[in-house]
Amino acid sequence: MAGLSPFASGPRRFIFVILATVVMLHYVLGMLHSDYSRLTNFSSISEKWKLAHERVFNSSASLLPPPFLNDSLPVTTTEITTTTELVEVAAPEPTFVPPPPPKRANATFVFLCRNSDLAGVVSSIRQMEDRFNRNHGYPWVLLNEEPFTEEFKERVRVLTDAPIHFGQIPSEHWYQPDWIDEDRARAGRSRLMAQGIIYAGSVPYRNMCRFNSGFFFKHELLQPYRYYWRPGVQFFCDVTYDPFVFMQENNKVYSFTISLVEWEPTIPTLWSTVKEFVKRYPELLDPNNSLGFLSDNNGVGYNLCHFWSNFEIADMDFWRGEAYQKFFDFLESKGGFYYERWGDAPVHSIAASLFASKDQVHFFRDIGYRHDPFQHCPSGDDWTRGRCSCDPKDSFDYAPNSCLKRFEKLFG
Repeated sequence: MAGLSPFASGPRRFIFVILATVVMLHYVLGMLHSDYSRLTNFSSISEKWKLAHERVFNSSASLLPPPFLNDSLPVTTTEITTTTELVEVAAPEPTFVPPPPPKRANATFVFLCRNSDLAGVVSSIRQMEDRFNRNHGYPWVLLNEEPFTEEFKERVRVLTDAPIHFGQIPSEHWYQPDWIDEDRARAGRSRLMAQGIIYAGSVPYRNMCRFNSGFFFKHELLQPYRYYWRPGVQFFCDVTYDPFVFMQENNKVYSFTISLVEWEPTIPTLWSTVKEFVKRYPELLDPNNSLGFLSDNNGVGYNLCHFWSNFEIADMDFWRGEAYQKFFDFLESKGGFYYERWGDAPVHSIAASLFASKDQVHFFRDIGYRHDPFQHCPSGDDWTRGRCSCDPKDSFDYAPNSCLKRFEKLFG
């Protein structure tokens, strides 16, 4: 009997065998490979069919014209809903904001000195730095009619971290002018010497008074600055605030610690010269001036009161202004700095009292200071706060020749 072909039993048997084989193979592959089972299960196939259907639908829709080109098509809108997830963010680290720098005035110390004054200069600068300037760093300007020695500059520079400048005074600002009648000047010196007046015969002292009266603020090293402080000799107390800033914020033009009467023989014609100037330029007088400090009879005579300029803090813009420039030029033309012995103290005092408001002149009650033979020592809380080394009972404030009461009377 011949062998039977697999197809001999007919097509149905053949189809059954194929299906059974496929099912068995699908089952075996599903058992052996999890990925095969996941990809071929009914839900997966259904999802893929759904995605394919949407892709075809969307691609067909994209072929349609946009709604704004076909008014007949309905416009549909799709609402998009977003979900915001709140995420906790750590607070930033606090930022350190440094305090604003302390206020500072456009100011400097001015020291007129010679090479031979080194010991006194060192002492004065050291005291000023310890008592005030180490906290502020204001610059120093030292002026001399001759060049400073290298030893002088080295000894001074070591005293401070603040800028320090050494300058020479122009000869025309220092020496006796050629137009001065020397015979007349010599006779004037002789008269004062006969009366035993201090510095009576000294021409350099007169040079200094004239320079301090009308020229120091013109020096090139001082042009950048507005306020200056003449540091004097000895300081007793800590200065716990900035006097320069005080002057600036309170519109002060001149300040002092000691006031007293001048030697009348040194200025016999000064007041008559002042009255002549005021008669010529009455408009320069400040309506709220301090004439009452200078005169007991409304200007007829001069009571000799003045502010001692060995200590002064002042506004150089006041000296550079019209009123004072005209005033000094008028005094200069009279020759009184050499024919007599006009000092910068009465010259500055008269000018500040006449050409500034009385409110612009200030008494620094809390700054302890000495220039032999006089001193001002604070008292009460000022003495305690300043850690003052002076005896508060030893102060020139209300001594017989002091003019402080007269100044205080201006303010009631």
